[in-house]
Amino acid sequence: MAGSFSDYLELELLDHVFKVGSYTVPTNIYVGLTKTTITDAYTGTTVKGEISGGAYVRKKCNTWDAASSGATANTGAVTFAQATKNWGTVTYFFLADKTTLGNILCWGNLTTSKAVSSGDTLKFATGDIDITLA
Repeated sequence: MAGSFSDYLELELLDHVFKVGSYTVPTNIYVGLTKTTITDAYTGTTVKGEISGGAYVRKKCNTWDAASSGATANTGAVTFAQATKNWGTVTYFFLADKTTLGNILCWGNLTTSKAVSSGDTLKFATGDIDITLA
């Protein structure tokens, strides 16, 4: 999965590293899903195409590898609730600091889009969510 940091996180990290401001690490990180392209400018209130209804909620993912070679990955599986209606075709994921609204931290496209129908359970295995700084 390829992706990018959000404009929000890029500015927060630059300010933090160069001592202009202090970045507060989020209490939790949540994985969200969308059916449309995401851009760096998206915020927690502007995630167009985010799945809604049908038992969908952003899933908490607080376990990540220590960064190595400019990358990290999830160290535990992320399993969404079983869909109770068709979610459509999921094409992108994002990481956010809240279950709703909040700030988008980064995002990426799925290597293979996934059509989620009623009764399906979408899951990212350990190591499937790769976050890279290059």
